[in-house]
Amino acid sequence: MAQAGKRARIRPKGKTLPQAMRQFLTPAVFKQVRSATYRRKQPRWDIHPLVHVLLLMTWCCGDSLPEQFETARGFYAVYCPKRRRPGETFSGFEKAVSKLPIAVLRSLAGALREQILTAFGQRLLYEGFIPLGCDGTRLEAPRTDELEQRLGTFGKKDSAPTAPTVWNTSIVHLTLGIPFCWRLGCGAKSSERTHLLQMVRLLPKLALIVADAGYVGYEVVRQLTEKNVSFLIRMSSNATFYLAEEEPLDQFQESLVYYWPQGMQKKGNPPIRGRLIRVQSRDHRDVWLLTNVLDPRCLSAALAAQFYRWRWENEGFFRTYKRTMKMLKLKSRTVRMVHREAEASMIATQLLLCHGALAMPIRKADEPPIMCSPRRVLLDIRRDIRMENPRNPFTQRLTKAHRERRPRTTAKEKRPWPRRKSHEPPKPPHILKLTDELKSQIQKYLQAV
Repeated sequence: MAQAGKRARIRPKGKTLPQAMRQFLTPAVFKQVRSATYRRKQPRWDIHPLVHVLLLMTWCCGDSLPEQFETARGFYAVYCPKRRRPGETFSGFEKAVSKLPIAVLRSLAGALREQILTAFGQRLLYEGFIPLGCDGTRLEAPRTDELEQRLGTFGKKDSAPTAPTVWNTSIVHLTLGIPFCWRLGCGAKSSERTHLLQMVRLLPKLALIVADAGYVGYEVVRQLTEKNVSFLIRMSSNATFYLAEEEPLDQFQESLVYYWPQGMQKKGNPPIRGRLIRVQSRDHRDVWLLTNVLDPRCLSAALAAQFYRWRWENEGFFRTYKRTMKMLKLKSRTVRMVHREAEASMIATQLLLCHGALAMPIRKADEPPIMCSPRRVLLDIRRDIRMENPRNPFTQRLTKAHRERRPRTTAKEKRPWPRRKSHEPPKPPHILKLTDELKSQIQKYLQAV
């Protein structure tokens, strides 16, 4: 029995890449991961080398998966010399990964979420909230018969069908840039609203979900409200709100409203009370935000506008994942391997961004957060994998891998792509005055509660 009052062992901060990885991939994490799989007698590929090589392959350079495997396996054999050497062939590694239950990778992602909450602590908070942006994107997959049948294709009748895709819905911390959790699904049939509702149970306390107009819907708002999760969602013309007093749209600033679509009224579903905020922009493209934080002292209109501007960090993460990590198109050719490749690459990207965010200086009061540069962090990781022996330690080099912060004097314009439709911002929601009949019905629901 442990002695009373004995302090837990504090793991020192690592100076090399292997030591930095052990800060998150601790023995307790692998103990939790091993509990999610069956036990085999002395497997050729144990969980520890299999998971490490799978994650390292996302960071390694190479024109093909076998090249990345050789680099990752060599690095693992050097920094874990006391462990049993893993297999030597890529075909054997691929068979071991295909037999790996997907629950193992999901258990690893869950254990890493706990490590993130412990490692960053108060740095996750901003003005009393943990701001988390939610958005989705598609990942292309090879055009094999199995993937086309299982994942499906989509496109217009007159045009050729697209490649099979995997849908990735990710929740990203808006001041650190770290993906907190994610869900994968079929690219042709998945719903990012459903994915968000599935991830609600994984969110920490004080979480504030910030989402665009793709998440407009009564069911999303109702479930987030019932589960006491704060949200800030952009509204569009698909939503209708009721006010106690009629007010012109051009004079509206913010007010308490009731969200109660007619279809939900007929089904007998209760009205949802929220706070509608109008954020005015210089180009006259107003942003209408709905939140269940009713007290303006907790979430002011200026803070809500700032959180929604930071929602672009979701798009920045997808650019990092697709372009910097070279995951624009998955390389596996079976459904089983595609799911494992996507899950492992997301965990590897999460670890990379955790290393970078942990090395950044802590934000001071009244200052914007300092973000890491994923590209520079990846280059420093690859220097250690190639064993170049630079002058400064790994963690010291990461302190300089911050994102560019110079003020721009000109607009950052995107390159015009052919056949791309110009973006049209959502139109404002419909705001109606409450009738006497609706007031009495709402009063009944409030008394019942």
